[in-house]
Amino acid sequence: MRLFGTNGIREVVGRELTAGFVTRVAGAIAAQFPVGAPIAVGRDGRTSSVAFSRLVEGTLILGGHRVVDLGVLPTPAVQYLVPRVGAQLGVIVTASHNPPEFNGLKCIAADGLEVPRAVEEAIEQGVAAQTTRAVPYDEVGSSHELRDGAQQYVDGIVAQVDAPRIRRRAFTVVLDCGNGASAVTSPALLRRLGCRVVTLNGHLDGTFPGHPSEPTEAHTLDAQHAVAALHADLGIVHDGDADRAVFIDHAGRYVPGEETLALLARDAVARAHGGVVVSPVSASRSLEDAIRPVGGTVHYTRVGSPAVARAMVEQHAVFGGEENGGIITPTFQFARDGAMTAAGLLDLLTRTGRPLAELLAELPRYALVKERLACPVDLRSAVVARVAAGFEAAGRRLVTIDGVKAYSDDGWILLRPSGTEPLLRLFAEATDPATARRLADQGRAAVDAAVRDLTASA
Repeated sequence: MRLFGTNGIREVVGRELTAGFVTRVAGAIAAQFPVGAPIAVGRDGRTSSVAFSRLVEGTLILGGHRVVDLGVLPTPAVQYLVPRVGAQLGVIVTASHNPPEFNGLKCIAADGLEVPRAVEEAIEQGVAAQTTRAVPYDEVGSSHELRDGAQQYVDGIVAQVDAPRIRRRAFTVVLDCGNGASAVTSPALLRRLGCRVVTLNGHLDGTFPGHPSEPTEAHTLDAQHAVAALHADLGIVHDGDADRAVFIDHAGRYVPGEETLALLARDAVARAHGGVVVSPVSASRSLEDAIRPVGGTVHYTRVGSPAVARAMVEQHAVFGGEENGGIITPTFQFARDGAMTAAGLLDLLTRTGRPLAELLAELPRYALVKERLACPVDLRSAVVARVAAGFEAAGRRLVTIDGVKAYSDDGWILLRPSGTEPLLRLFAEATDPATARRLADQGRAAVDAAVRDLTASA
C-alpha cells in the first residue's frame, strides 16, 4: 500500500481523504512512538485543514502523546519549529500547491527534514494493518498551543540576512500570498526588512479565489501587472504552503524558477569559494553553466525536496533546490523555504546594488517546456519503460535517476511519473523555444503511442 508520494499524502477531500482514513493514518503514526512522545502538528489554510488537524491531534492525544499545536503556518515554518520545540515528529495537514479539492498529510523528522522513506513505509504498513494505540485514562496525552511560532520563524530568517542594509534600500515589493499560509508570515517578514509591501490575495482562503495555488506564469498575471503599474522593485508569489517563491522583476517579467535557482546558487557558491549544489535531474542546464565558473559542481537526485534535502546533508552542499521555485538555504534549514528565498534575494540585490533583471541577464538561458500528460495510474511505470526503450533504440544517452532523461545533440527530454497526482510530468529543454517545443512534442507522441500499445495489449 503506497500512500506517500513525492511530498506526503495528497488526496481529494471526501473521496480518498476522509475522516476515517486520516484517523487511521494518525493511529499508525501514534503507534510508531513511545507513550508521551512530543509531536508537533501544523496546518495550512485549506477548508478541511482545521477538521483534519483536530482528528490528527485527538488521535495522537488518545495514543498518549504530547501534542504541540502550531496552528496555521507555512510548511517551512513547521519544519523550522519541529526541532526547536523538541518534537520527535511533525505532522502537517497540507496539500501544498494542489487544487482546493485536495488535502493531505506530510511528516517531518525531529531534525526538521522530511522523514525518510523507511518511516513512511512503517506508517503505510500500520495503516494497512489498522495499527493504533489506545492508552488508559491516566496515560492520555495533552495539547499545548504554541502562540509565537510565526514570530520565531520570521526572527530566524531576519537573522540570516543583513537586515539593516536591506532596510536602507527601502524596496517596494508586491507580495502575492495566493490566499495561502504565507499570509501569516511573509507580510510581517518583508515589513521587518523595511519594505513597502503591496499585498495581493493576503487573506487565508482555502478555495484560492485569487488564482490557483500553483504559481505558474499564467497564475501570476495580477502580480506581474501590479509590479509594472506600481514601478515596484520586485514581485514575490508563494504557493499554498509557502515552501516556494517565484519572482517578478521590476519590468513585470515573470522569472522562471530555473533562473532564480541558477542565480542564487551562483551567489552561494561564489561566497563559499566553491562547493556542491544539489538539484533534481529535472534541473536546467543553466545551473551547471552558472556555477562552474565560480568553482561549483552539481549533484543530481530524484525529483522532490526530500531527496534534495537529504543529499545536501550527505554532500555538505552549499546550496540546493528545484527549478519550480523550491530553494533550500542550508545555513538556515534543510527545507524548501519561500520566505527565506525571498529574504535571500533581497539580500543579494542589496549587496550588488543591481536590479534583478540585470543580474539575470548575465546568466545562460535555455528554453524549458513543462507539461503534464494524462496517463492511467496502473500504466505509468510501463509507459515510462516503453518510452525509455524507444529513446535507447534511437541512440540517445539515458539517465534513469528518476523516470528517464534522454539527451540528444539539441537538448534533452525528461519523463517521470508524478509523485502527487495521477499523471506523467514531461520536461524538455533546448537552446531555443522552437527546439524545446519540438522535443516536448516528441515526448508527448512517444507517451501517446506507448499508452495505445499497452492498452491494446491489456
